Amino acid sequence: MKKEIITLTIAGNDSDGSAGMTADLHSFYARQVYGMGLLTAAVAGNTTGIYAQEIMPVSFIQKQFDVLNDDFKIAALKTGMLANKKVIACVAANLRKYDMGKIVLDPVIMTKHGDTLLDGDAYQAFLDDLMPLADIITPNFYEQQKLTGMQLDTKEEIHRGAEKLQKMGAKNVLMKGRHDNAAQSEVTDILLAEDGQFYEFTKPFINTERINGTGDTLSAVIAAELAKGRSIIASVQTAKDFTYEAIAHPIEVGSKYGPINHFAAQEDTK
Repeated sequence: MKKEIITLTIAGNDSDGSAGMTADLHSFYARQVYGMGLLTAAVAGNTTGIYAQEIMPVSFIQKQFDVLNDDFKIAALKTGMLANKKVIACVAANLRKYDMGKIVLDPVIMTKHGDTLLDGDAYQAFLDDLMPLADIITPNFYEQQKLTGMQLDTKEEIHRGAEKLQKMGAKNVLMKGRHDNAAQSEVTDILLAEDGQFYEFTKPFINTERINGTGDTLSAVIAAELAKGRSIIASVQTAKDFTYEAIAHPIEVGSKYGPINHFAAQEDTK
């Protein structure tokens, strides 16, 4: 009997399946690791918007950590929506308490449109409690600006910003490329590896509204590949390829901001 590689997502669940925990589990399945989900929140939403959310009680989040670690050996994990200071503190305490392998920190601080998702106390807790635990952090452009306090208009500024985030505790830093200009032709993500070397990952830009779950998918695939024992660089490359294929082959789900296509990505990046 084959012993499965277990990868965990610590995140909120989007009811329409496009983002959050659902997108993470789609990604784990496509990359052939066994996915588990530790629920921090639940969101009532569809492709037109988010209409309600409930944050899980900290006692329930704690119980999930305890029962999972009582029974399973987790090889890697990724974080998503952590909502508030109490949830962040609980998650950080358990990441220190239990050995759950590599930690991929997807900082759900700001949306891809620049809207803030964490208040001041929760943001500070994120910096103090979670950043130093990350094997890799994967901020979007607006999160990079928030975390670094920099404009990040040039490659040199992005490099300096990544170095600043590394000094804040993250071992590896993936500065995801900006993708909000319809005239751009490419999207380049820049990785600052633990050894101080920079690597670039470039794909064509696709102008589409069907990009829900893009960041979740990228970080989830990185976690899945790290769980298999692959290097940071190889894991990021696979995640970049996978996410591109998922965007490049749109599917019609919902009426507006639809999900990316994990089916196509699974076929094209085996």
